[in-house]
Amino acid sequence: MSHTVAAQPGGTLAATVDTDASMKVGFWSLALGSIGVVYGDIGTSPLYALREAVLAATGTGNPVSQPIVLGILSLIIWALLLVVTAKYVLILLRADNKGEGGTLALMALASRSLMRRGGIVILLGIISGALFYGDAIITPALSVLSAIEGLKVVTPAFDAYVVPLTVLVLVILFMVQSRGTASVAAFFGPVTLFWFCAIAGAGIWHIGQNPAVLLAFNPWYGVSFLLHHGLVGFYTLGAVFLVVTGAEALYADLGHFGRGPIRFAWLVVVLPALTVNYLGQGALVLADPKSVENPFFLLYPDWALLPMVLLATAATVIASQAVITGAYSLTRQAIQLGLLPRLEIRHTSEALFGQIYMPRVNTLLLVGVLLLVALFRSSSALASAYGIAVTGTMVVTAMMAIVVIWRVWHWPLIGALALMLPFVFIDFTFLSANLLKIVEGGWMPLALGALVMAVMYTWRRGSRLLFEKTRRQETPLESLVKSLEKKPPARVPGTAVFLTSDPVSAPTALLHSLKHYKVLHEKNVILTIETADTPRVDPAERVRIEPVGKTFSRVVLRFGFMETPNVPKALAIARKLGWQFDIMSTSFFLSRRSLKPAVHSGMPHWQDRLFIGLTRVANDATDYFQIPTGRVVEVGTQVTI
Repeated sequence: MSHTVAAQPGGTLAATVDTDASMKVGFWSLALGSIGVVYGDIGTSPLYALREAVLAATGTGNPVSQPIVLGILSLIIWALLLVVTAKYVLILLRADNKGEGGTLALMALASRSLMRRGGIVILLGIISGALFYGDAIITPALSVLSAIEGLKVVTPAFDAYVVPLTVLVLVILFMVQSRGTASVAAFFGPVTLFWFCAIAGAGIWHIGQNPAVLLAFNPWYGVSFLLHHGLVGFYTLGAVFLVVTGAEALYADLGHFGRGPIRFAWLVVVLPALTVNYLGQGALVLADPKSVENPFFLLYPDWALLPMVLLATAATVIASQAVITGAYSLTRQAIQLGLLPRLEIRHTSEALFGQIYMPRVNTLLLVGVLLLVALFRSSSALASAYGIAVTGTMVVTAMMAIVVIWRVWHWPLIGALALMLPFVFIDFTFLSANLLKIVEGGWMPLALGALVMAVMYTWRRGSRLLFEKTRRQETPLESLVKSLEKKPPARVPGTAVFLTSDPVSAPTALLHSLKHYKVLHEKNVILTIETADTPRVDPAERVRIEPVGKTFSRVVLRFGFMETPNVPKALAIARKLGWQFDIMSTSFFLSRRSLKPAVHSGMPHWQDRLFIGLTRVANDATDYFQIPTGRVVEVGTQVTI
C-alpha cells in the first residue's frame, strides 16, 4: 500500500514511499532520513543519561561499584527493549490514523471509536499535548548544553563560556526556522548516522577492555539493584528513564517516514549503537570511577575530543530541530481539532506540503529555552526537569492505545488490557520515580503543562459556549431564504460567500449585510469549514454542495487535522460539481466578533477573560483560510459570553 509522505513539519523530507518497502530507493532514503529526524533526541541521550544515573546512585555516599554499574546498565538495556522496542516499535507503530501517528492523531482515532463517550480521551489528548510543549522546551536546552559542556573536558578554561555559547547556538537555531530547513535537511540523516557510528565505535573499544559489562543483559542485575538500594534505587530509576526520552518521536513521525523505515533504523542502527555506547561508558566508569563526571566524552582520546564536541553539537542541534518542528506540527493539529486559537502558519516551501513555520510558537519556544538555560545553567540540573513531561506523555499514550486496540482493532477488552497494562505499569513506575524530582526542577514541565492545559480547555469550552449562544440567537437559514425569495431585495452581480461555523443558521454577516446594504448578490453561498478526525481528506470528498433555494447554496469544505485549510483551492474543486466559481467576481463576508464578559457566564470569570484574550490573539480568518484580502468584507458584531 503506497502513501505520499509529507515532509517533517518545518521541513526534513518528502517522498512517495511504499509501506511494504517494495520501492527500495524510497525505503532506504526514508530510513536514512528517519535516523536524522526521528532518533535525534533519543540518540543524544548518551551525553548525559548514564552519568546522571550513576550520580543518582552514588550521590548519597555509595562508592562506584560493579553491582551498581551493572544494575544501572541492565535497567538501561531493558528500558530500551521494553519501552522503545516492544511498546513503540512493535505495537504503537501499528496504531496509525490513516497513516499518521502522534498523540493527537491517536486521540482522534480513540475518541472517534468511542463516539459520544470520548470526552475522557479528549482530556487525555489535551494532557499529552500540553506535556509535549514541556519536552519541546527542555530538549533543545538540555541537548545543546550537554554537548557544549564537552568543551570543559577539552580544557577547564572553557567553563565560563559554556552558557554563552549554548545561548548563541540556540538563538541561531531558532532564527533560521523562518527560512525552512529544506537546504540542510539532506545533511540530517548522514550526520546523525555518522554520530551513531562514532558512539558505537567508542563503546566497542571500552567493552573490549572490560567484557564483564555484557553481564548487564541479564535483567536480574537491574532487579537486584532496585531491591538492594530502596529509595535510592527508585530515585535512580528516574535518571535511567533519560535513555528513552525521545521515544515518542518514533510514533509522532510515523506519517513522515513510514512504519518500515522507522523500525529498520531502530533495530539495525540506533538500538545497537545506543546499547554498545552505554555499555562502553559503564566499562569506563568501572575502570576509572572519576570518569563519572563526564563518561561520554572521556570515552575518546584527547585528539578526538574537540571533533566529538563539534559532532555532538551538530547532533543536538538536529535533535532540537526535530522537536521544534514537532511543536509546529502539534500546534497545527491542535488548532484544527479546536484545542487552540488560529495562529499564523507560513509555508516555507512551495513543493513540500509539510514545511511550515509558526512565528508565535517559535518565539515562545525560544523564550522558554533561554529562560531554562539561564535558570539551570547545567545539563545535570536540567536533567531533573526532563523526565516528568516525557513520562506523563507516555502514560497517556499507553492509556489511549488500550482504547484503540479494544475498539478499533476489535480485540476483547481483556486482551487489550493484558497487552498494554504491563507497559502502563512500567510508565507509571518511571513517572513516580521522576516525581521525586519536582523540587529539583520537575515543577517546570508540570507548571508549563498545567498552563497549556488551561489554555486548551478554556479555548475548547469557550468555543462551544459561544457556538451554542450564537446559535440560539440566529435565524434558521431555510426560513430566511424562503422569505428573501418571496420578497427579494435588490440584486447585484457576482457571488457572495458567507463563512459560518453553523450551516443550519443564517450567518451573522448575511443578516448584517442585508440590514446595512439592503441588497443581495445574484448567487449566495453559505460556507462551512469542517475538520475531519482523519489526518487528510481525499480531494474527492473535500467539497459538498447542497442547494437551499434558487439563489442560495450550502457548501461544506472538509480538511484533515494535518492540513492547512486553503479555501480558494478547495472551492476550485467545486467547478467539477457544476459551480462556476470565479474568485474575481466573488466576495467573502466574514463576521468579526468583539467579545465582552457576561454577568452570568458558563465559565468562571478568569476563564472568560482568558478566552476573550485568546480570541484577540487569534490569527485573522482571512489569512488562516488563505482567502485573498482584496475579496473580503468583514462585518463587526459584539457578543457577550
